[in-house]
Amino acid sequence: MEFNLNSTDAYASIRIKDFKWFVVARFIITFSIQMQSVIVGWQIYQLTHSALSLGMIGLAEAIPFLSISLFAGHVADVINRKKIILITNFIYFLCAIALLLVSTSHDFILTKYGASPIYFIIFITGLARGFMSPAQAAYAAQLVPRELFGNASTWNSLAWQTAEVTGPAVGGLIYGFSGVGSAYTLVFIMSGIAFLLFTFVTKKPLPERKAEESIKQSLSQGLKFVFKNQIILSAITLDMFAVFFGGAVSVLPIFADKVLNIGAKGLGFLRASSAVGEIIMSIVQAHYPLFKNAGRNLLFCVFGFGVSIILFALSRNFYLSIVLLFLGGMFDNVSVIIRATIIQLFTPDEMRGRVSAVNGIFIGSSNELGSFESGVAATLMGLVPSVIFGGSMTLIVVAAIRSFAPKLRKLKL
Repeated sequence: MEFNLNSTDAYASIRIKDFKWFVVARFIITFSIQMQSVIVGWQIYQLTHSALSLGMIGLAEAIPFLSISLFAGHVADVINRKKIILITNFIYFLCAIALLLVSTSHDFILTKYGASPIYFIIFITGLARGFMSPAQAAYAAQLVPRELFGNASTWNSLAWQTAEVTGPAVGGLIYGFSGVGSAYTLVFIMSGIAFLLFTFVTKKPLPERKAEESIKQSLSQGLKFVFKNQIILSAITLDMFAVFFGGAVSVLPIFADKVLNIGAKGLGFLRASSAVGEIIMSIVQAHYPLFKNAGRNLLFCVFGFGVSIILFALSRNFYLSIVLLFLGGMFDNVSVIIRATIIQLFTPDEMRGRVSAVNGIFIGSSNELGSFESGVAATLMGLVPSVIFGGSMTLIVVAAIRSFAPKLRKLKL
């Protein structure tokens, strides 16, 4: 099946007023969330000086997100998506204020209850994120015509990646120079601005559903659709296992300390290089889309990602390691944009929320479980062998998908 997604105008989707406001608002809310993540991390570490306590932050957000995602996808298909986005954004806003109040209460709350109030607030943001993610993905598809889905996915990815890089940097700098109160103040201001910008996006009606369904039927239909569609299932499976096995981010501090001997500053460059590669590739794809042979390009780039991870594990040169992570980020960005475009194109309008939720579970769980896998593998196999193993497993997954999913391999957008 072929779709004509190539446009001579690299800025076609963001010339649409509603989508422009949506992308700007999404950038700002993502920026504030990323700021909050690094602030909470530093704060928890200062309170507990425990690596396990740091790991509990991710768990406190991942458990509610993953447990509510399927139901949230159903909600995004039966309740106006803009309303869901505004409500969840407002909850983030309230949680940012709560973190500020807890953190500036002259240590009364934190002294009495320890880090528990912070974990509770993060648990609430995990619930909000669980509802926000499928609603945003489904709503974005309503803001642009079908022929611009690829271009829109590119700009969405660029906004997210830029926020992912700049948010933690700004949060860490403000925390370091002005303290936790100033840092959380900026978080709630930014989330308030995002809420305001989302209100500028025109309200779109829900797509008409073909039949009345119970909640149980609705949830099962979303799962059945994904598992019966070879192209969607193989695309998200490919991404899931690539992240699960190939993610070396969680062990980068050990590489920085034990392998490359570059310290904390060098670690910052390692962490940033992958994201910078993704940002640059987003800009390149906006001008030169890689949709003509989308299936082949997707498989090639995930394969390239696996190879770059293996070579990174073997590298003992700091600059070569940066280049390899940069290339890995570029390869990963191509797969992210093609996968997002595939999901938008092959999903019926009335099922976008549920399918986006299933995709979120696949990718979200692979991030969390991938970090766990990396830690366990490094403990059992040793640091370098474990990363080589992860990259090799990524290559095996690519070969398997190529063999068992011919529709994806031949896909042209």
